[in-house]
Amino acid sequence: MRDTPHVALLIETSREYGRGLLRGVARYVQEHGPWSIFFEPHGLDDAPPAWLADWDGDGILARVNSERTADAILETGLPAVDVRGALPDHRLPFIGVDNRPVAEMAFNHLRDCGIRHYGFCGTPRGENPNQDLRCDYFVRLVAEQGRDCHTWLGEQTSQRTTSWEDQQQQLAAWLSELPLPIGIMTCHDDRGQQVLDACRRAGLAVPDEVAVIGVDNDPYLCNLSTPPLTSIDVNPSLIGYESAALLSRLMAGGRAERDATLLGPPRGIAPRRSTDTLAIDDEEVAAAIRFVRENATQGLRVTDVIQRAARAPSTLERRVKRALGRTIKAEITRVQMARAKLLLSETEQPIAAIARRAGFGEPKYFSEVFRRHEGVTPSQFRSGFRD
Repeated sequence: MRDTPHVALLIETSREYGRGLLRGVARYVQEHGPWSIFFEPHGLDDAPPAWLADWDGDGILARVNSERTADAILETGLPAVDVRGALPDHRLPFIGVDNRPVAEMAFNHLRDCGIRHYGFCGTPRGENPNQDLRCDYFVRLVAEQGRDCHTWLGEQTSQRTTSWEDQQQQLAAWLSELPLPIGIMTCHDDRGQQVLDACRRAGLAVPDEVAVIGVDNDPYLCNLSTPPLTSIDVNPSLIGYESAALLSRLMAGGRAERDATLLGPPRGIAPRRSTDTLAIDDEEVAAAIRFVRENATQGLRVTDVIQRAARAPSTLERRVKRALGRTIKAEITRVQMARAKLLLSETEQPIAAIARRAGFGEPKYFSEVFRRHEGVTPSQFRSGFRD
């Protein structure tokens, strides 16, 4: 390998996941480079570029989405790393998302909304192993609670031959048959946006009748949805960084330790209006939790919540803990932390301003609480979204 490795990046930029991968690669190059990067606009479904066969390079990082692309990369004989994992049988080392904690995070979030009925909306079996795994893990978690998970994987349609309108009508018909209220995990944000659109067609209220959570946290797609889509951030910048590190070792003559490396857990949930609901039978408990979620960022205290209880305020704390599995104080802190993380990831506001907007009186106290819960300072957490 020459002193400055020549590396090709076959990674699309049309979605936040691909852009996150590139941010992680850029951070690795800044810390361990230099690399001579060959990069040009590339779509996920594009054919392998013609120049690849004769390219005088040292390594390749790619989102491999077809056997044709995998074969073209393997034929170069160059070290390469796949950062998609859509083809489980090809011989390229893979680094990607650990889907078990992704499913766990989605399930726990919907359960905290008091949801008792669950669904999963994905893509046809075999189209992408990662999306299959998200479905399998989510269905298993629901089954462990003694419940059935209603699934729609689009087997009855093909996006290549069926129009958007037809597919949305079929999805709306499926939604119309579900028990309500229901919480639905989708395999990614694109599917989440489709589900929200289909809910409108079916006359279903989001989030009161259908709560929806996606995966990837593409801020543009999530905030263009109606209502805005709650989503899980799977930390693609870390995957990009580690894939670059693996490629560097391979280019230096090393070997991949195993065929696939799964990175996790996901960075967290970006809560938006699509899951802003509570389905709890105890109306007073539901009212108390809703009050917390609406006012936690205003400097709310536990006594403020208890004093609002008209019936048996002395038992409210215990009933809330039975419903959520945590105390009122813990719920206040959870809501404040969720707000703080969203502001840190999606705005450039100063830390002191975020501390106030999240309901913490003092920036120093905010930093202490944040570090205790997240293991890093607010500034360190924010830098992870800029890498």
